[in-house]
Amino acid sequence: MSPTLLIKDGFKFFFYANEHLPRHIHVVKGDDYATIDLSTMTVRENYMTPVDLKKAIAIVEVNRESFEGKWDEFFKR
Repeated sequence: MSPTLLIKDGFKFFFYANEHLPRHIHVVKGDDYATIDLSTMTVRENYMTPVDLKKAIAIVEVNRESFEGKWDEFFKR
């Protein structure tokens, strides 16, 4: 199970039901993939073009509080 948090501009933002801390978001666009730490906005994994990664980070920044809230709600933290 992968709760989808947002689909925007061809990007899908989600986390897995068996996630671990720190809170982070997985981002997929086509065959490209990245993982972004929500507390530090650090890119943990990146298999995206620089342009797409920059767009993905910008979308996460705008939605960061919402993503953190959904993470906490899902995992009851």
